[in-house]
Order: sequence, then structure tokens, then C-alpha cells
Amino acid sequence: MGNVQIIRTPGGEELVVLSRADYDALVAGAQSIGADDEDAVDIAVFDQRMAGLRSDRDAVLPAEVSQAMLRGATLVQALRKWRGVKQRELAAKAELAQGYLSDIERGRSQGSREAREKIARALNVPPEWLL
Repeated sequence: MGNVQIIRTPGGEELVVLSRADYDALVAGAQSIGADDEDAVDIAVFDQRMAGLRSDRDAVLPAEVSQAMLRGATLVQALRKWRGVKQRELAAKAELAQGYLSDIERGRSQGSREAREKIARALNVPPEWLL
């Protein structure tokens, strides 16, 4: 499975966000097994995912970032605001033109790999979050 994200609602409920391909694979797997085996498969998948989360906590976005994205922010914009940095400050720290950063934040440009790495360093977040 690819990247799985857990979001906690204000009420404390945990929501799991996964790619369509991962969802389709789970559905196909559930349809291919008998009803007797379904619980065992669910438990195995759950245990595997939880082990992955425990071993790689840095891969999980902070809840505040996920919530900002659910409200329409792009990932870079949500991370910047989460870190409390103004756009011009981030552009200077990442050695990028503010207009270029603005295009990335607005989704008009994906940004080069190098630019995304610079942004990750400037925001002190794992590069995997932006790559």
C-alpha cells in the first residue's frame, strides 16, 4: 500500500485517507476471500498498517496540516502556515522567488524536485512530504 494518512476529527474520530488504487485493492481482496476469512485478513492488514505507522511516525502529516488541506489549502501552503512562516520569509529561506513559491502554493506549478526539497528544508519537514 502507498501512503496512508490518518486524520483525527475535532470529535476524536480517526479517519483514514488512502489512494484510490489502495482502496480498490482492499475491496478486491475482500471480495476474493470467504466470509470466514474476512476477519483474519482485516486483522492482518490492520496489524501491518499499525506497525508501519509506529516505525515511520514522521511520514504522517500533522493533523493541523491535514485539516487545512481538507479546507482547500495546498500541502505547501498548509505546511507553511502550520510552521507560522510568511510566504516571503519562506521564499527567502528556501532561496526561491516569491512568485514561484506562490505558483506552487496555488497549484499553478508543481515546482521542481529541487524547489520542493528546498521548501522542505526551510520548513524543517521530512522531504518525503513534498516529494
